[in-house]
Amino acid sequence: MTKPKIMIINASRGGAEGNTAEVLRLAGEALKTRAAVTMVVLADTDSEEVLKEIEKTDGLVFGTGTYWDSWSHYLQRFLEEATATEGTATWLGKPAAVFVTGHSEGGKGVLSRLQGVLATFGCLIPPMGGMVYSLANQLAIARGGEETEDLWSLADIDVVCRNLCEAMILSKRASWESWPVDRAGFAKLWIKAGSV
Repeated sequence: MTKPKIMIINASRGGAEGNTAEVLRLAGEALKTRAAVTMVVLADTDSEEVLKEIEKTDGLVFGTGTYWDSWSHYLQRFLEEATATEGTATWLGKPAAVFVTGHSEGGKGVLSRLQGVLATFGCLIPPMGGMVYSLANQLAIARGGEETEDLWSLADIDVVCRNLCEAMILSKRASWESWPVDRAGFAKLWIKAGSV
């Protein structure tokens, strides 16, 4: 039996180095016994190339840092360039997990918004399918105490990865359908001078 294919997409500004890369490396380790894992760094790769590879995968993992309460400009560009693929087999029904890193706060908003975008593209978001790991979390956990029990920790990476793999099994049994999508005119000019 062939292993399912999972693509890890590193959308951080730090690329193959840095905190997001380390979280994604740990996710890759957690996934490699259950799936064939490939990793791509958006900063170094053309969007069309990434989209072609996504078409061949069974599941996706996205990772980004938090930059001024949002995801990286690499991820923003990629999502904009992928707009015409919304609701296509590139995304439809593919489970997607999300990891967000950051120094202090704002990461939960990035996580929720990115999961919403991926769901609109057509992805399946597994339960407990994303997490935020911050320097603030790490420092609090290192300090200890019962109030840290509810903080995301690096151990939660395994939960996210396991749920992603379970969602891939469920997704294979489903017959997904897309709503109609404007694939050609989404960028047309609709504000005209004098129309007010």
